[in-house]
Amino acid sequence: MKGEGEGEREEEEKRTQKTTTLDEKTLMKKLEGIVGGVESVEGVETDDKGEVLMHAIAQDYKTGEVLMLAHMNKEALRLTLQTGKAHYWSRSRRKIWRKGETSGNEQIVKDILIDCDGDAILLKVEQKGGACHTGYRSCFYRRLNGEIVSEKVFDPAEKYGKQRKESVK
Repeated sequence: MKGEGEGEREEEEKRTQKTTTLDEKTLMKKLEGIVGGVESVEGVETDDKGEVLMHAIAQDYKTGEVLMLAHMNKEALRLTLQTGKAHYWSRSRRKIWRKGETSGNEQIVKDILIDCDGDAILLKVEQKGGACHTGYRSCFYRRLNGEIVSEKVFDPAEKYGKQRKESVK
């Protein structure tokens, strides 16, 4: 016999669980549909090889909290679809990275939405640990005036071996 709310949780998991067993043909068709639409958008950002970069927003799939903004290219999106774990393109390091590859703070993808213009992606994720490299759950942890509105959930020095530089853009 299932406990109270257990059946509902299982149903929610089934409904939001991402299928990661896409065959290569289906996967490539999905990618072409998404990225092909973006390539036709005027003024879309590209990397140094002219490859399309899409804004990718990570959002907690249960609470709706916005966790971070990053970029994805076609390969990062392919890896995300294939593995069920968020992969992004680092503009500064010029390479693909899997969220949590160093820190262990992974993002398990539950759903992927694309915006009305086809030039941004929303990843609904289960966040393991903090999303921000500075130790906060969300990268959006401070107000414009600098006031901190969140608490750190991990020590970056423990995860990365040294304190990473906080960047303000």
